[in-house]
Amino acid sequence: MRSPLSLAMCVWLVTIVASVVTSAQSAPPSPVQYDAEGKLRRPTDYREWIYLSSGVGMTYGPARNDAAPGNFDNVFVNREAHREFMATGKWPDKTIFILEIRNPEQHVSINNGGQTQGAVVAIEAAVKDQARFPDAWGYFTFGAAPNLTDAAAPLPTTASCYACHKANTAVEQTFVQFYPTLMDVARQKGTVKPTYVDHR
Repeated sequence: MRSPLSLAMCVWLVTIVASVVTSAQSAPPSPVQYDAEGKLRRPTDYREWIYLSSGVGMTYGPARNDAAPGNFDNVFVNREAHREFMATGKWPDKTIFILEIRNPEQHVSINNGGQTQGAVVAIEAAVKDQARFPDAWGYFTFGAAPNLTDAAAPLPTTASCYACHKANTAVEQTFVQFYPTLMDVARQKGTVKPTYVDHR
């Protein structure tokens, strides 16, 4: 006959195991997925993530002199990473940003001024994966629409985006300065890089 103590221990262990299994089943899979060749799979549900901000006609090079409207740049980040950033001001491993670039359109429907967003032009990604990338972050492009690729290899470290993100970003290698609500969090948590310069 089992003693009351051993019976209690069995019940306790079953409860713990059930809890662990339930947690594992309810935890969402990471949106950072690679194929057999090590290419990043393009997330198809990124528009269900956290929308951070949009820029219009942005350029990091010489200022535009033409009057044509610029593209819309929409930025999304996975929910788990956003939740961690809001709590700590830091990006956890397996953070993924999606940059969705869309054409501007004028005179759509009843609109008589300004621009609305049109078709997707291109999709790019930034991923924090400390085991894969020497400086923690890797950058990807899935090409141009309508021929977007389902997966992409990281851009070579000689690509200009690596140096630009290192030199000009406010938090780690991310342009948090363009996301007002997150910049407030970074200031409160003290995670703004000491080298960051506000050029306004």
